[in-house]
Amino acid sequence: MNSLIPFFQYWRSTLTRDREIVDAVVAPAHRGPSEGLRSALKAWPGVHYWVAGDGEGRLMLVRLIGRPHPERWWLHAVLFLATFVTMWMAGAMLAGVPPAIPAVRLSELANAGRAVLDWLTGLRPGLEFAMGLMAILLAHETGHYLTAKHYGINASPPYFLPAPPLWNFVGTFGAFIRLRSPVADRQQLLDVGAAGPWAGFIVALIMLAMGLMASQPVPTLEASAPQLVMIGGTPLYLGDSLVMAAARRLFTDGGVVLLHPLALAGWLGLLVTMLNLLPLGQLDGGHVLYALIGRGQAWVGRAAWFALLVLGFWFWGWWIWALFTVMLGRGSLAHPTVLDRHRRIPANRQPFGWASALLFVVTFTPVPFYI
Repeated sequence: MNSLIPFFQYWRSTLTRDREIVDAVVAPAHRGPSEGLRSALKAWPGVHYWVAGDGEGRLMLVRLIGRPHPERWWLHAVLFLATFVTMWMAGAMLAGVPPAIPAVRLSELANAGRAVLDWLTGLRPGLEFAMGLMAILLAHETGHYLTAKHYGINASPPYFLPAPPLWNFVGTFGAFIRLRSPVADRQQLLDVGAAGPWAGFIVALIMLAMGLMASQPVPTLEASAPQLVMIGGTPLYLGDSLVMAAARRLFTDGGVVLLHPLALAGWLGLLVTMLNLLPLGQLDGGHVLYALIGRGQAWVGRAAWFALLVLGFWFWGWWIWALFTVMLGRGSLAHPTVLDRHRRIPANRQPFGWASALLFVVTFTPVPFYI
């Protein structure tokens, strides 16, 4: 830090549990930056970034204090593999293949590997669904993770959550990362919060396009919704969003379609994007809206939460989601503050923020499932 002080007009250093965050204004002679400042920044043992539109020469620096947090990579790998298997089982069940786990007797442990391999081979019809949905979830969480690392935020690798296919027909409860260090300002909050939904949305669009081209039209005179999947021979009709409606018209004849597994993965990817972008508390949408309008997010969040209660009369799952968001925010729908809540996001970030809010609108599905 001492090597950088001569280049600053003034600065403020904030110490957190494991980070030093330096908010500095570079002296006029060294803005650009100068060769001397450029060399000093290369020697800085952390990350730095310029804050555009917040006065001339505004520079943020973040560095680790003490030892890095030890990651339990084995746990993340186990959860990833377990979630992939349960999604694989779910995909097989959607294809009409029973996902029963093979029983192996103690006397046959030598053949257990072969039994498991045969079982996985039998689940092959579910592989496309599992790969498609895992790609979407992985892209979403990787977007959060890499952006957090870009800003020097202490973030955990993704935790994937497996789910028994007989309880949850998609085989997963989703995934999440933990931010272990505070967010410095609203620019960081916006970029970290929006990166996941955008990354997942792009991959979901790819899966949706590939899947819709392989989906089958359904000759029917009456249907509850324009697309469906079959679960154990029973149709489950799926709701529509603006993006889903546009994709169906672009890649199919516009009628009712039985979704291919990849198309179902894409539809679920749009749903995950929408759910995460709800402007509530600790959800990605809460991050984005707080970054854009600050404390005004609390009022929008309350209105959105009551809207979920009303929508619950058409789809009761919204009541569960409303309860979950309250539990996630520990009883609050307002977003917690950042270290410097008074600094607005730069003007060049405003379009990205409002585009992220628009992404929620075009992926919003009022009634996801007709049950």
